[in-house]
Amino acid sequence: MSKRKIQEAHLPIGECITQVQEILRERLCHQQLPDKPEGLEAQHKHLLELLKRTAVHGESNSVLIVGPRGAGKTMLLKCVLRDLLEEKEAQKNLLQVHLNGLLQTDDRIALKEITRQLHLENVVGDKVFGSFAENLAFLLEALKKGDRSSSRPVLLVLDEFDLFAHHKNQTLLYNLLDVSQSAQAPIAVVGITCRLDVLELLEKRVKSRFSHRQIHLLSNPTFPQYLAQVRTQLSLPADFPDAQFAEDWNASVKTLVEDRSAVDVLQRHFNSSKDFRSMHVLLMLCLSRVSVAKPAVKPADLLEASRLCFSDAKANILHGLSVLELCLIIAMKHLNDVYEGEPFNLQMVHNEFKKFLQRKSNSMYNFEQPVIMKAFEHLQQLELIWLLDSSAARIQREYQLMRLMLDHSQIMEALQKYPQCPTDIKQWAMSVFS
Repeated sequence: MSKRKIQEAHLPIGECITQVQEILRERLCHQQLPDKPEGLEAQHKHLLELLKRTAVHGESNSVLIVGPRGAGKTMLLKCVLRDLLEEKEAQKNLLQVHLNGLLQTDDRIALKEITRQLHLENVVGDKVFGSFAENLAFLLEALKKGDRSSSRPVLLVLDEFDLFAHHKNQTLLYNLLDVSQSAQAPIAVVGITCRLDVLELLEKRVKSRFSHRQIHLLSNPTFPQYLAQVRTQLSLPADFPDAQFAEDWNASVKTLVEDRSAVDVLQRHFNSSKDFRSMHVLLMLCLSRVSVAKPAVKPADLLEASRLCFSDAKANILHGLSVLELCLIIAMKHLNDVYEGEPFNLQMVHNEFKKFLQRKSNSMYNFEQPVIMKAFEHLQQLELIWLLDSSAARIQREYQLMRLMLDHSQIMEALQKYPQCPTDIKQWAMSVFS
């Protein structure tokens, strides 16, 4: 963007950059809902009709939304709920309960959360903290009370549905699906999962009460569609306060997605993951490099953001280890190679390290046993090594079997990038790895 054009802008350049970052951060982090979910029109229509029959006409339903992570399952449901609540009757009557299998890890916790979201805890006083059976009986009675015409419809969304199937006896799933199958109260159970085999996880009695409706989201965007999405996500809207700045910014975004090196970076990300959330992470890292001095996203920014996205977290941890800890890692890797991946213990690692010390004339690496033990424990805390059997805690620490959680390339990269790594340690690593 030329200085002449910046001077012609109606707003100071600093203010323009601040507004750009606010608009794009809101878009990339909060993922604003589209007017219509692109490529999911049929699924949107199907789910909307299904939930409308519950919210407006008092019918009970159950349905699963199935698809890989990042396919747009939650986005589809949110779009449908937004459109559904435009109906006055649904807006006035529909009760919503949202559960997540990662948070509600057993039926008791899930039941308390349902009671809380339906504002029933005040109705029963302390009873909500009574036995699970009492709470469940109360909730079912509350859901079934009345008939289809007088009961308010309830929408139950179970995110990570497959995790609820791992709860003991699947009691909650059985009862919720049983209510949805009965004609007493209008209730819709919507499960969201990324497991295609989720029905195989259900017990026979639970499966028999499920409607077997499934909405599949198996979207597979092409690379040109992915590029178009990158351009859309980075472009400024037509109502941006400074029209000239917006025009220049959008022109720079167009140039970016046509640049050969930028396209190669985006192709690598596309091949790695077609998930739009990972794309948003990449673009946020690019956006963080925009400033008054550099008021546009350049291919170099994309390259640096990509490097950060693909950086190996474990390899980065290795750069911060002490020389002793690095030596122990090399000894473990050698044992791994010699014994073809069999587990090792501290005593074996220490013996391997001693062989290295025997070659050295100086005592620079002569460490006391407690110091080596401490270094070994630190590697375990960093999860670079893993205790094979947690039940073997009674065994002496020196003899507990461990497994190395690093591969050859990670260790070699760490050795090359390690700040001021002693030459003899590098030579030892090369000799034992060759």
